[in-house]
Amino acid sequence: MDKKDEIILQQLEVIRSMSENNLRRMSDDFWGAPKPKAPASGGAAAKDDKKTPPTATNGGEGGEAKEEELPPPEDINDLKAELDSYIGLGEVKREVNNLINMATVFKRRQEAGLPTTDFSLHMVFTGNPGTGKTMIARLMARIYRSLGILSKGQLVEVDRSGLVAGYVGQTAIKTQQQIAKALGGVLFIDEAYALNGKSDNDFGQEAIDTVLKAMEDHRDDLVVIVAGYDELMGRFIRSNPGLESRFNRYLHFDDYSTDEMVDIFKLQCKKGSYTLADGAEEEVREFIDEANDAGGVAFGNARGVRNIFEQILTEQANRLAQMDEFTKEDLMTIAKDDVWHARGMDFDAPPPAAEEGEP
Repeated sequence: MDKKDEIILQQLEVIRSMSENNLRRMSDDFWGAPKPKAPASGGAAAKDDKKTPPTATNGGEGGEAKEEELPPPEDINDLKAELDSYIGLGEVKREVNNLINMATVFKRRQEAGLPTTDFSLHMVFTGNPGTGKTMIARLMARIYRSLGILSKGQLVEVDRSGLVAGYVGQTAIKTQQQIAKALGGVLFIDEAYALNGKSDNDFGQEAIDTVLKAMEDHRDDLVVIVAGYDELMGRFIRSNPGLESRFNRYLHFDDYSTDEMVDIFKLQCKKGSYTLADGAEEEVREFIDEANDAGGVAFGNARGVRNIFEQILTEQANRLAQMDEFTKEDLMTIAKDDVWHARGMDFDAPPPAAEEGEP
């Protein structure tokens, strides 16, 4: 095997690993500034994997996940610093900080034997895909554990397929299994509006009823967060008096701006030990703008940036494979023409002629 083949295999392995991770946990948003006291690993900012309880997904149905020894609760000031380091999410950061303060005082009053008003920890997250909803849900689980509100602080992420079965009597069992995994932490239901039954034979309502009962039975050690598009989530919550009474705290996640998405791209470069050559950052900005304008909601915010990053790495691998000799610096450099080729443009083509009257 010559060096060209080695480069192709190495770079394709990087891309394959990234794609495999995306499919396994698309919700693991890793877009943001590095955490001050821990290496970057996921979310709009990083979390320390050694500290963070494992995240369960909606894969198996075979009962409760195996118990693991829990790490000690994280320091709330470290979690606040991590929140502040996230790219974008200005309004969400303010609301989460407010919630931290309220939860802290609520817990202190309980410990002091003082009366407390009903304080709902359950939340509705609204916004387009790729805006950090799952990442914030995961952070909230860790925050609630840090404050002593939740005993474990894990996140169990499900959607309709993880809760609803195809036969009478099975949906409640399937939903209860996911709830059992989430006890002590957060049950995060993505695209929760899909649980609204579309026919008399739909079992989505059974899943909703089972979750609502668990919220009442385990009010001291279970938090439920439902998420999805703004309008659809509004209809979903209003469709059921039980939902309206339990979910009264809303967090809206705005789309990322172009500047924020460029920062997300640069963070990915930093994490992967890549550098942008002269002129490449400007091309990345145009690529993101172009793809975002064309795709709209389908572009997926941070997820769209992740896809662009992988496309550019593919073109870098193609370029390196044509080189007889290359250095470590070559392996780390994303060139301007890598971005151009990822956009489907011919880097060597002359620029378009200026319109009459333009300088």
